[in-house]
Amino acid sequence: MTIFAASPPELTVPLQHQFAVLLLLALPVACAAWTVTHEEVFREPREFCQRMSQSCKSLPQRKFFYLFTCEYCFSHYVAALALLLFRFSLLYAGWRGYVVGWFALVWTANVYMSAFNLLRLDIKQENVEIAVEQRELPPK
Repeated sequence: MTIFAASPPELTVPLQHQFAVLLLLALPVACAAWTVTHEEVFREPREFCQRMSQSCKSLPQRKFFYLFTCEYCFSHYVAALALLLFRFSLLYAGWRGYVVGWFALVWTANVYMSAFNLLRLDIKQENVEIAVEQRELPPK
């Protein structure tokens, strides 16, 4: 006797199309999550949330405010919103496809954010090296 009577229904959309949509949909998810959790435009609300995540007495309140300071945590909520807006599902039709799509979207968005962070660090390091070299050069 098998536990599952039938396999879940597969999507009729070609896998290449699903993969392309995943890669493209992860871009705005990564952009929104990074902007809220790192960029200057949201610094004041983020600092408020950071203080609240450390000073609130109840655990749910601390966790709620913390999610606005962590790009990984926040990307789960942005990805869930993207799934609702675009009805994106991956591999399977129905709720299984939404779950797979949600985790794939979060993972892909976080890969993008990690790559962007490494790029920013490289650029910052190059700028520091250039500044040091310019200070060491004798004036003309």
